[in-house]
Amino acid sequence: MQKFRQLIALFSAIILLNSCNSALQSFKKGQKKFDNGEYELAIKELKKASAANYELAKTNYLLAESFRLSNRSILAGEFYEKALAAGSRENDLRYHLATTQKMQGKYQEAAQNLEKYLSGVPSKLFKSKAQAEIDQLEEVEALANKKTYIELKPLNINSTGAEFAPIIQGNDLIFTASRKDIIYKNNGLPYLGLYRAALNSPTELGNPTLFSTTIFKNNANEGTPTFSKDGKMMVFARGNAGKRSDESPDVDLYISRNIDGVWTEPEIISVSDSLAWDGCPSFSADNKTLYFGSNRAGGKGGIDLYRANIDNAGRFGRAINLGADINTAGDEMFPYVSADGKLYFSSDGHAGLGGLDLFVATRKNGEIAVEHLGIPLNSRFDDFGLVAIDSTKGYFASNRDSGKGDDDIYYFENTQPDKKYDVPVIAKETPKKKIIRYFLAGSITDMNNQPLDEVKVAIIDNSTNQAIEEIYTKSEGTFGKVKMEEDKSYTIVTEKNGYFTKREPFTMLGKSVPLELLTKAETDTTFYASIKLDKPEVGKEITKIFQIAPIYYDLDKADIRSDASPELDKIVQILNDNPTIRLELGSHTDSRATTEYNAKLSQRRADAAVAYIISKGISSARIVAKGYGESQLVNKCADGVNCTEEEHQLNRRTEFKVLSVK
Repeated sequence: MQKFRQLIALFSAIILLNSCNSALQSFKKGQKKFDNGEYELAIKELKKASAANYELAKTNYLLAESFRLSNRSILAGEFYEKALAAGSRENDLRYHLATTQKMQGKYQEAAQNLEKYLSGVPSKLFKSKAQAEIDQLEEVEALANKKTYIELKPLNINSTGAEFAPIIQGNDLIFTASRKDIIYKNNGLPYLGLYRAALNSPTELGNPTLFSTTIFKNNANEGTPTFSKDGKMMVFARGNAGKRSDESPDVDLYISRNIDGVWTEPEIISVSDSLAWDGCPSFSADNKTLYFGSNRAGGKGGIDLYRANIDNAGRFGRAINLGADINTAGDEMFPYVSADGKLYFSSDGHAGLGGLDLFVATRKNGEIAVEHLGIPLNSRFDDFGLVAIDSTKGYFASNRDSGKGDDDIYYFENTQPDKKYDVPVIAKETPKKKIIRYFLAGSITDMNNQPLDEVKVAIIDNSTNQAIEEIYTKSEGTFGKVKMEEDKSYTIVTEKNGYFTKREPFTMLGKSVPLELLTKAETDTTFYASIKLDKPEVGKEITKIFQIAPIYYDLDKADIRSDASPELDKIVQILNDNPTIRLELGSHTDSRATTEYNAKLSQRRADAAVAYIISKGISSARIVAKGYGESQLVNKCADGVNCTEEEHQLNRRTEFKVLSVK
């Protein structure tokens, strides 16, 4: 009997040990998936660990974060509370718990957690947001009782997945939906794509079909389109493919044009920032401005709203932040400018009911006011992507709990007789009598910041390749003022005996000052350029002097890549501008393959680069090809050292140095 009891105890211990090991493995797998941004897979593993009571503080916190970071904040609250009860000391836990409580309508509980959060050591990222939430509490409770005459109806195309970002084109509704074949590991839904459906009535649509086979990547999220007035140009967002080979690891803005009924292959637009999240674009009614959301550096916090002017040639100017009246420490997204000029957008930083709420920005007596659009357009959940049919009806999206699935599209209509959102136009027309003139001035110094006089400065209009002005610097090294034209690009050419002749680009694209910001009838604005000149000396490497991007080669190849051609064209221009210099093109390899083989490969690379330059009209006597093999590596990646492909790529290069000066 004693042996039998011992066997039972041993068997129980083995089961308990296996259970602990299983929970540990689930936790480790979940944590790894979380670190990779695969939140849906993380949730599946972490729930197993939580059910086994494994490390409840950490496990439940990661579960909550997985739901929040995959845009399911309402589901995160339960696990934040469990993590807190288990003794979690994660710094921002109470802040995130408070945001979920706000979405549940628990405003007092949210305020208490925000106050406790601020009494601790709040992070710089959330401190101002937490204080703003507390300050707005009374206003939020008033908003919860603010009723409107708006009536809502869900569309028949809504599913258990996500449908949002509706926009009318002709007789069709174009929208974004999670209907692709591949699952996005972030949230467990299919990847997003663009679809269209015929509008049989405002709420009854025909069967959705794919918008375009050209604008379709099965393993990427695509959506939130905006169309030019004639319907021939579309800007949309694409990203989150989760591939290291992506041009951008996040989300970028792309453009496509309709030519003879076929949409062209999308290209990233110039105003998109590859280091940032850029999305939810919207054209103004006159097609002269693109509005969009971005979390690029220099914003007010989170995602901000920006605008970029569009010139007559369809080129995008510089991105301009819409300012602190619109943007907050939170997120501002989904801008939409209606035909009558009102700016609608969604925000979780202005006083709202929870999640993203819908707002309209208005300008009166030179001041911008932001108005909450009330219930039922707004709820305790995310409400966003409003587009108007006219001043009383339109569409928007919401993930409120009365819907079919993740995000659903709703039709709204104001049923109060003669009721309109009677607000001034935010992009108010400025009186034509206001005039602004633009000028360029500058200074030229040597590499030791000493001013250079008698430098010839030619300002070239790039559209005509003609000089609009030729002037010389004064004793203090300054030049200007030279009159500039809006939306034009120029080249500043500087020449002085004993120095490199140099070209510097200067553009007026995106530099126009909005007329509505002018306070005087006539305004002069001067832009300044600072240029450094260097002396040509034997052995000097010129890549940095002339801002030439690295010339790289594919593994075991000597072909000139498409990204290298523009840089070699710069070398051609430098040799034409500086007829007294002779250059060496030194090419290199990475450490893979034998030393002898790499010496020959690097010579082939140098020969290919020289042949390209000679083909552009440069004398072969002015340029020499030299292969260095693997003898001059720029990093640690020597024989036997384990390196990434990106690290090896840095060694497969061509450099340029001065061989002689006449």
